Amino acid sequence: MAEAFANHYGSDVLTAVSSGLAPTQGVARNTVLAMEEMNIDVSGHVPRLFNPFEAADCDIVINMAGFKLPALQPGDAIEWKVSDPYGSPLDIYRAVRNDLEQRVMRLILDMRKQAKR
Repeated sequence: MAEAFANHYGSDVLTAVSSGLAPTQGVARNTVLAMEEMNIDVSGHVPRLFNPFEAADCDIVINMAGFKLPALQPGDAIEWKVSDPYGSPLDIYRAVRNDLEQRVMRLILDMRKQAKR
C-alpha cells in the first residue's frame, strides 16, 4: 500500500519500490479491495524479497517489518510501526491503508520542501 501511495501521489519527487522479509505469493484480496476504494490498482503487484544490496542504492529506506533489516546499520532506515493487516477483516486493512496514506503524504511533502531548497 505504501509503495502504491508513494508512486501515485509523489512521482514528481520519488520512485518507490517495496520488498519484504517474508513476502507472500501475491497481494492479499483485502489489500486490493482497500486500495480500489482509493482508485489505486495494486492487483498486479508482485511481492519481492528484501535485498540489502538493492536497499543500499536507495536514498531512503523505510522499514515497516518490525524487525531489524539484515545488513543495514542502525539509522540507515526510517522505522514506521505499522500493523500488518494480513488475514484481517477489510476494516482493519482500511485503517492501515489510511495510516499509510498519511505517513506517505508527510514524506512526500517533506521531499518536495527539500527539493525546493
